[in-house]
Amino acid sequence: MTKAVKIDRISEEDVELPLLASVPLSYARGNMLMPLRREDGELVGAVSGQEGVFALFDLARELSLKPKALWGEKAVVLEAINRYYGQLGSAKDVMADIREDDLSSVATEFEKPKDILELTEEAPIIRLLNALLKQAMKDRASDIHIEPFEKELEVRIRVDGVLKKILAPPKIIQDALVSRVKIMASLDIAERRLPQDGRIRLLVGGKDIDIRVSLIPTIHGERVVMRLLDRRSGSIGLAELGMGGPMRAQFEGLLSRQNGIILVTGPTGSGKTTTLYAALRRIFSEEKNIVTIEDPVEYELSGIGQIQINPKVGLTFASGLRSILRQDPDVIMVGEIRDLETAQIAIQASLTGHLVLSTLHTNDAASAITRLIDIGVEPFLVASSLAGVLAQRLVRRNCSYCGQPYELTPSEQLLMHDDATAKISAIKGKGCERCAGTGYLGRAGIFEFMEIGQSIRRLITERADAKSIAEKAISEGMRTLRKDGLLQIATGLTTPEEVLRVTQKDDAGVQV
Repeated sequence: MTKAVKIDRISEEDVELPLLASVPLSYARGNMLMPLRREDGELVGAVSGQEGVFALFDLARELSLKPKALWGEKAVVLEAINRYYGQLGSAKDVMADIREDDLSSVATEFEKPKDILELTEEAPIIRLLNALLKQAMKDRASDIHIEPFEKELEVRIRVDGVLKKILAPPKIIQDALVSRVKIMASLDIAERRLPQDGRIRLLVGGKDIDIRVSLIPTIHGERVVMRLLDRRSGSIGLAELGMGGPMRAQFEGLLSRQNGIILVTGPTGSGKTTTLYAALRRIFSEEKNIVTIEDPVEYELSGIGQIQINPKVGLTFASGLRSILRQDPDVIMVGEIRDLETAQIAIQASLTGHLVLSTLHTNDAASAITRLIDIGVEPFLVASSLAGVLAQRLVRRNCSYCGQPYELTPSEQLLMHDDATAKISAIKGKGCERCAGTGYLGRAGIFEFMEIGQSIRRLITERADAKSIAEKAISEGMRTLRKDGLLQIATGLTTPEEVLRVTQKDDAGVQV
């Protein structure tokens, strides 16, 4: 064998996928050998050490070929192994292999965590669920939905906030597939009448994934939603969220306060918890005692005490918050303010020298104030404790690989500017292989930040409605969600359709 050639990257053109099917993942990963292709009587493989060279020799001998080694750094070889082995065995491929006499095969729980890319020889139902998880990770999905109907079963995944159907397995496998999910999540297989919640932790292509499982009974069977959380995704910073420089500086200014409440608002799935985690990492230091109480703890933050509520034993947001205050914290994060008791304790904490971060489910920043008053908090307490409110939504990013200049329609021009004839540049993805033809790749936030100044405090104590508060904040320079979205269109981050999808204009004309 000649001296190995050095490579810096491995592209799709270099890889013969059918070859990988004959080489176990455990063998490739254990020896740091990435089999690439067969050409001119040679077996070409990427290796990162002597063990890989020996493994390539053995594999080439078994295939009656001559070995040809390409030398790569360990990170390059490992990334290629995880990426291309993850492309083997889609859910549709596995579905085609399942025979009717195998449909009742449901195995017991496997070791945890074990990389599901290695579980290829298991029972059909296990292979199908593993293939679904692999495909969801490959497609960057945030959720997997298994939905039973009268005569069919559907599987959909949510990618960049939008659901798409990927599989329609036969109805006959419904119970077996749901039972397999229950086994993995340590749930009661026999219970089919009540909702259940569980958690799965495993490895997919070398990534440590947390899966939150929710099952609810419907008239046609149990409906399953699995939420996928990449544990390494909790390291996103404020700048990576898409928050503009001036607004980020203003928000970070509030984070430097010693006391007060900062709220992040928006609907479910709008990235509120991710924003709070980014804020905690921004202010973390060894000199501060930071404690969180969450439902559930989505990402583990180094150096920060995190508590998960457990109502079954009496550990609620309110009771946990009382206990946290005895721990002499500097910063407290409350996952959500759901009731008057939690709100009152959070406000008292903020008034006694603690910085409190939390979330509310409201449509815009101003509505957070009226929401607190509606649940029973006295207006003067809201005015004296609230420091600022950040409302947010997630929009899909233009694909950076196929984005191209886009000419706005007259109605879109009017949306962007008072003059419909104004020439404003925009970008729109035309669709490519990397973005699965959607034109979008990933998501970013659009934000509305309202700092509570004296004039707004006065309106709060006067029990002003959300519209009046919003109008006052806008007159003082607050940029609404839609205005921030329009700015992101102008910078090429997203498209008018996305901004219109996640924002609205109310009857009074205040854009949210």
